[in-house]
Amino acid sequence: MKFVTFVRDDAVHTGALLTGALAPEGDLILDFDDGGSGLPVAAGPLDWADTGAEPFHAAARLVAELDAERVGTLADQGAVVPAVEVELLAPIPRPGKVICIGLNYRDHAEESGLDVPEWPLVFSKFSSCVVGPGVPVVLPPGDDEIDYEAELGVVIGREATHVSQERAMEHVLGYCNVNDVSARGFQFKDGQWQRGKSCDTFCPAGPFIATRDEIGDPHALRISFRMNGETLQDSSTDQLIFNVPQLIAHLSSFVTLEPGDLISTGTPPGVGFARKPPVYLRSGDRMEVEVEGLGVLANPVA
Repeated sequence: MKFVTFVRDDAVHTGALLTGALAPEGDLILDFDDGGSGLPVAAGPLDWADTGAEPFHAAARLVAELDAERVGTLADQGAVVPAVEVELLAPIPRPGKVICIGLNYRDHAEESGLDVPEWPLVFSKFSSCVVGPGVPVVLPPGDDEIDYEAELGVVIGREATHVSQERAMEHVLGYCNVNDVSARGFQFKDGQWQRGKSCDTFCPAGPFIATRDEIGDPHALRISFRMNGETLQDSSTDQLIFNVPQLIAHLSSFVTLEPGDLISTGTPPGVGFARKPPVYLRSGDRMEVEVEGLGVLANPVA
């Protein structure tokens, strides 16, 4: 299913953070939290994202059973609404952890003139910088070298500690687009990456999570980035140096991964600082990240 988090602007749900899924038609949303859905009550998005919990399994069964008649019935009960009547948020609005991997594409390593790393280069973003589709990425004062990075995001669905590569995929909820926005001036000046990677609004994600069953092979997906309609990144996840099972096994060897945690797996070549001349984000630009099967994540720059 295509897992979404959203708000409905109506008298019953105003301001409430809701979880659901895109109906098969794509222009309708099934609201898991609406009483008309008949689903169990969940405390919030992280409960729906837990693949070991009954709310997730009940929701997955309902989505699998959807046909035109069932959608019509649920709409009459208030549990299916037109997508144009909701505001999509980041699929997991506040992940417990946002873990990023640097220099994880062979073609990006070549572009950067750097050796392929022997083990994953791990850094993090503050979870407070996660925003959804359509939310402006705000340029911070003090750095005019703000860069884009199209990435495949992996969302954890089941607690993982010391997981083997062979069992790693059992812990994946699904996948989403991520834009690892980076302040290169801060990043290179500081000598470490936390500030440059974690400015407010610097982690757009979405518009949905495609659950693991929807993506046949996450290592064979086209990944691209467009700015103002021009394609600046265009590669494939077959260029990943460390694949999804390897990353989960490595990360879970030193930190427990929990449902809703987001792993951003690295970016292909074409980033702004490596271009000649460099290309940096400016107010008024429009960014689009598109990973095959995951829709388009579009955000303006302000």
